[in-house]
Amino acid sequence: MTLDTSIVPLWLHALSLISLALGLVCCVIIAVDEVRDPQHMWIMNLVWPVVALFASLMALWGYYRYGKSATQSRMAAHRHGGHDHHQHGSDTPFAVAVGKGASHCGAGCTIGDIIAEPLVALFPAVAVWFGYHTLFSEKIFAVWVLDFILAFAIGIAFQYFAIKPMRGLSVGEGLKEAVKADALSLTSWQIGMYGFMAIAHFWLFAHVLGVTLSSGMVEFWFMMQIAMLCGFATAYPVNWWLIRAGIKEAM
Repeated sequence: MTLDTSIVPLWLHALSLISLALGLVCCVIIAVDEVRDPQHMWIMNLVWPVVALFASLMALWGYYRYGKSATQSRMAAHRHGGHDHHQHGSDTPFAVAVGKGASHCGAGCTIGDIIAEPLVALFPAVAVWFGYHTLFSEKIFAVWVLDFILAFAIGIAFQYFAIKPMRGLSVGEGLKEAVKADALSLTSWQIGMYGFMAIAHFWLFAHVLGVTLSSGMVEFWFMMQIAMLCGFATAYPVNWWLIRAGIKEAM
């Protein structure tokens, strides 16, 4: 059966536009505030706005409730008051620190997806390079392979720039610890994200709506926002264990 890509319920199209616009607005608000008062850990200047792209108002609330306590100005005030970074970090509830750790991983996944999806749309041969027509009959699986590779590389880089300065490690040691800290976290995030996108692609859109879901549709990116929240849910308990075990640094 040939699926009709033009019949998307109006309410879903409108909801998608609103959700994406809200995420973008929250992203800009956080980014502008960070220009005025950057985060103490510079990589978080990227993490917070990227997370806002899918978590929108939740990310905005989290940033002003907990992210602002880790800015350069706030850290400087604590140092002048006789408190060090670790003492200040203990003021953050452990459950929140776990959420920040999971979001740190999710930011890498988000950037990977933002790169991979348009890349495959512009250059379809890329999907073939990653197994479309040979390993997979569905292009989405080949794109997921590329997504994972990019997300893994970016996630490790994010983790490296968090762990290396905090522990004073060499480049090699920093990369090793970054892989240990992020490999399981990122994989658990992707499980939740891919799981929801599979439901959206193969069931909700193809079966229920009779619509082919593609990256050129705003509905696709709205589904990605929800998928990222699902990724957060599956990565959260893993990050709880990683931080408790001392494998990953609390943010």
